[in-house]
This record gives sequence, C-alpha cells and structure tokens, in this order.
Amino acid sequence: MKADLDLVSIELTVVLGSAQMPIYKLLRMGRGAIIELNASETDEVQILANNHPFAKGNVVVSGTRISVEITEMIKRPTVFTLGSVAEAA
Repeated sequence: MKADLDLVSIELTVVLGSAQMPIYKLLRMGRGAIIELNASETDEVQILANNHPFAKGNVVVSGTRISVEITEMIKRPTVFTLGSVAEAA
C-alpha cells in the first residue's frame, strides 16, 4: 500500500498574497517588474494541494533558503453521500 502512495504526485502551491491590476499593465510588464501584493512579510500564507486549501503557515527565511512552516491544518468539510446517509438512518 505504501509503495502505491509513493507514486502519487501532488502539486503544492503557497499563496503569499494577491494583487489586482488592469490587463494593459500586466501586458506591459517586463523582466524584473515588481508586483506589489496585498500582504506583508508577517502575514499567514495559505497552502494548497492540487488547488484545494489544506493548511496555513508562515514563511521562514534562513540564509538563502525560503520555506513554509505549517501552523494549522484546515479541516475538510464532511461530504455526505446517499450511502452514508442511508447507513446512518
């Protein structure tokens, strides 16, 4: 069973912040352009697995390395199926 899980790929995304701008400004940006985000360096970040939120954390900078420390796991909502409702009744 564990060997099967070793083959599963998951895309992890860390959301540092966001920004809104008109498309014409985005198209004019070149290499080295800076996009200001609506977050500060101490704000909590959201961690996504395959585009689904699963944790929150803090950015940790150590020398030249940047990492994310998980501070909270997000509970997944309970999904009820017809089978599970029928079993509970």
